[in-house]
Amino acid sequence: MTDTPARLLNLLSLLQTPREWPGSELAERLDVSARTIRRDIDRLRDLGYPVEATRGAVGGYRLVAGAAMPPLLLDDEEAVAIAVGLRAGAGHAIEGVEEAAVRALAKLEQVLPSRLRHRVSTLQAATVPLLVRGDAASVDPRTLTVIASAITGTERLRFGYRAKDGAESKRQVEPYRLVSTARRWYLVAYDLGREDWRTFRVDRVGDPYPTGARFTPRELPTGDAAEFLTSSMSRAQPQVDVDVTFAAPAHFVAARLPASLGVAEPTGPDSCRLRARAADSLEWLALRLALVDCEFTVHALARLVEHVSELGGRLTRAAGGGQEAGSG
Repeated sequence: MTDTPARLLNLLSLLQTPREWPGSELAERLDVSARTIRRDIDRLRDLGYPVEATRGAVGGYRLVAGAAMPPLLLDDEEAVAIAVGLRAGAGHAIEGVEEAAVRALAKLEQVLPSRLRHRVSTLQAATVPLLVRGDAASVDPRTLTVIASAITGTERLRFGYRAKDGAESKRQVEPYRLVSTARRWYLVAYDLGREDWRTFRVDRVGDPYPTGARFTPRELPTGDAAEFLTSSMSRAQPQVDVDVTFAAPAHFVAARLPASLGVAEPTGPDSCRLRARAADSLEWLALRLALVDCEFTVHALARLVEHVSELGGRLTRAAGGGQEAGSG
């Protein structure tokens, strides 16, 4: 192989597999001399790739972790697997999948060859996800990548939007940030028609497309997209004071409640108390508290106590009905 750039790319692709490569095997694979391999290794190091060499009768090379992540070379199967995984995670707002994952998906899909984009779309269309949260909203990953690209490129965006009451409207915005919560994706943007900042649920956004018109990003009133979203949601829905004690350690409760509810304070080795303000429905709060899977007591807020009581009664009746059906 006499084409040096092509040979370097092939060498880098081999080194990115998690193993140590003897110099003789690399030379055989690339049909060059061991001396050429040593020179190519030095070229990769000059480009910032941390290639480590081992001494010995045979000697070998492997790529190790460095100060920065170098560009990855993926084969077809690897590229498809990563794209499908990112799409699945982004499309269902899995907790922990943040805007960075959507940006990665946008970058990957931009450079995927058409044959691989077709494979990813085909696999996605043939897969039915199992939603484990009834209140989670499914989002088209393509919508997320279009929005993420417009944010990165500071490009105005048009889309159709369906409000909570079902009203349809056309919007033109200057997209600022995507914000992921445990259940949904939101777009924070400056709405040119309303001449004000707005938040949009991404699962209600339809057919977004960039207009090609660039803009200079405006300064967000709060300076932080997540804080702006929280403030907007608080205004849209009155907050509920939550005061609950749990018969379980604080770490046990924290692992079973969304971070948006705050942190329970320990009151003993096997008990804790949660005091928070939440902009969620009482029905949802009652269900989340029940899912903690331990004894708990709701203080102060009568309406929340009522919803918890109704949920408990409904579950008790359901269990009793099942026993009666089984005994007959």
